[in-house]
Amino acid sequence: MQYPQATAAMVMLHQMVPPPPQPQYVRHFLPYHPSPSPQNHQHQAGTAAGEENKTIWVGDLHYWMEENYLHTCFGHTGEVVSIKVFCNKQIGWSEGYGFVEFYTRAAAEKVLQSFAGHIMPNTDQPFRLNWASFSMDDRCADVAPDHSIFVGDLASDVTDAMLQEIFASKYSSVEGAKVVIDANTGRSKGYGFVRCGNDNGKMLAMTEMNGVFCSGRPM
Repeated sequence: MQYPQATAAMVMLHQMVPPPPQPQYVRHFLPYHPSPSPQNHQHQAGTAAGEENKTIWVGDLHYWMEENYLHTCFGHTGEVVSIKVFCNKQIGWSEGYGFVEFYTRAAAEKVLQSFAGHIMPNTDQPFRLNWASFSMDDRCADVAPDHSIFVGDLASDVTDAMLQEIFASKYSSVEGAKVVIDANTGRSKGYGFVRCGNDNGKMLAMTEMNGVFCSGRPM
């Protein structure tokens, strides 16, 4: 049995009752960013302060050691901000050193302590680490003057150590030497580079060492 009047009254009553208020949520969350990391906030705060050194110097790198190699060494710490390996502009290989910047000084100091004396992967030599003398923000391969000398006509048995020794015995400014090796044969290509600490030493060596014998052969 239908009751039209009762039905109409219920409809009117329903329309007169206001809907329940919607719950109000206080937005305490921040906008989402992919792969958030708490270290990023630490890095920003440390950079603003600009006081702490968070960069370590890595020396005695082989010619094939690039940024990816150093990342395999230190990346597992989860504290690496950036890595830079300085390369020779003429041959594109490592100059033998690089820099690793960390989020905090504590992280860098921990690496210095824990890696001391440990052997570098795929080599038989230990890590050579120290505090960098400047910030990674100031690093730039083009800023540092190139004091490298090209040395040709090298005997096939000349090594990095031999080349460095013959120059360093006469010039205290010599910082290192590198004989270019063929990546396919593993043998010397007959030339290399000697790195000096200043332009004066470079010019003297270029003038006075021209034609000097090394391993029975003039350079």
